[in-house]
Amino acid sequence: MKNKLLWVPALLLTGFLFGGMTYYLISIAGNISHRPFSPRVPAHIEETSKAFSEIVKAVSPAVVNISSTKLVKKQQAPYEDFFDYFTPSPDSKSRKFKEQSLGSGVIVSHDGYIVTNSHVIEQSSEIRVTLYDKRSFRARTIGSDLKTDIAIIKIDAKDLPLIPWGDAEKLQVGEFVLAIGNPFLLSNTVTMGIVSAVGRADVGIADYEDFIQTDAAINPGNSGGPLVNIKGELVGINTAIFSKTGGYQGIGFAVPSNMVKAVMEQLINSGRVTRGWIGITIQELTPELAQQFGLKYQESELSGVLVSDVTRGGPAQKASIMRGDIIIEYNGRKIQDVGQLRNLVAQSKVGSQATLKILRKDKEITVTASVAELPAEGIEAKIGPQQGRDAYESALAGMRVMDLTAAVAKQLGIETDEKGVVIVSVESGAPCEEANLRRGDVINEINRQRITNLNDFNKIVAKIKPGDNVLLFVNRGGRKFYIAVDTQ
Repeated sequence: MKNKLLWVPALLLTGFLFGGMTYYLISIAGNISHRPFSPRVPAHIEETSKAFSEIVKAVSPAVVNISSTKLVKKQQAPYEDFFDYFTPSPDSKSRKFKEQSLGSGVIVSHDGYIVTNSHVIEQSSEIRVTLYDKRSFRARTIGSDLKTDIAIIKIDAKDLPLIPWGDAEKLQVGEFVLAIGNPFLLSNTVTMGIVSAVGRADVGIADYEDFIQTDAAINPGNSGGPLVNIKGELVGINTAIFSKTGGYQGIGFAVPSNMVKAVMEQLINSGRVTRGWIGITIQELTPELAQQFGLKYQESELSGVLVSDVTRGGPAQKASIMRGDIIIEYNGRKIQDVGQLRNLVAQSKVGSQATLKILRKDKEITVTASVAELPAEGIEAKIGPQQGRDAYESALAGMRVMDLTAAVAKQLGIETDEKGVVIVSVESGAPCEEANLRRGDVINEINRQRITNLNDFNKIVAKIKPGDNVLLFVNRGGRKFYIAVDTQ
């Protein structure tokens, strides 16, 4: 009987222990099932994320906020003062207002030189710079170059952080880049993207364009801020955006670091920028023009620019460069378009020697020209691709011309001893209109034959057959260039 009584407590104790153990295990399982899932992130992705963070930490202290103030006059509408109870104007015709513009900048020297955009500080009466550590300084303008939209300002400070310079010429499309700035008053904003394109020209932002295009988000206030590569090197200065709304739409432009550095050094050393010049007018080499000059090429490999005029007594003429030459290399660099050659010449040191490889009647010739300083009114013609139509029998049909007299030449703003015929009218839809010929253009040559008067013009035109391509040499207000008129 006693054994039975002992067996009952033992059984109860065993059941209690078993139940407790079961409850404990169920509780652990429940806790595990409610824990958040942590994915296993590959080590190289974690390292990449940390690398971008390190770049931002290193670069951000050298990025500044720029606030510029300028006084502007605003014309008042009649009775405007009637509604302006609190700030009545003493001048009933105009009032002066303080207008502020905000942008970014990059410290480029330990003692306070800062690079930014010209449009950020233009016509400013006061410029204030706020550093990453919140210190604020009044800045003064050292120099500004409107042709590249680059400016240098200076603050009185020491031991400032810098961003190392990178080589923008080594940038490849598809590389990661970071844009840092102060868009919409949001200080030290960082955006990431890729290099969408390089060598962008004809954007219409500045006279000398060689932009890096990026899809890193750039907004108003980013102007003057840095574009850096994954090494944390400065490869560009953010300058503009393409936008129909005023905000980010995936296309931003930055001035490449090589151009920025060259402009910066001149502005700091002399307060102005001098540019190289060799005395030629150039235009794009189109397939139509290449055909006219007998150039053998694959259309996909078409490169070089056409010399449409040579300045009398200039470096190019002294180097025996001639109108009709095709420049294919400049100082060892293969030339793709007008913008590239224009920038290369402009960045050449005044007084240096430039080596040019040219094509002349399918023969390669190498010449050396001395680089002079660009005159104040240096002009280069840039004529786009010419297109034609076969609606007319003759390429020059639909155009009326007359002899060029000294009186007419004076009205057109060209030399009074110029010879040729002047276009009086161009019919709408004619091949010559499609080729961009205009009223007032002076034709000096047809198919490289000299035109001195209307008689010469008629003789040459009479030999042109229906469907022939015609090469014209034109003087438009002093700018001389070739135009190919194509009816095929």
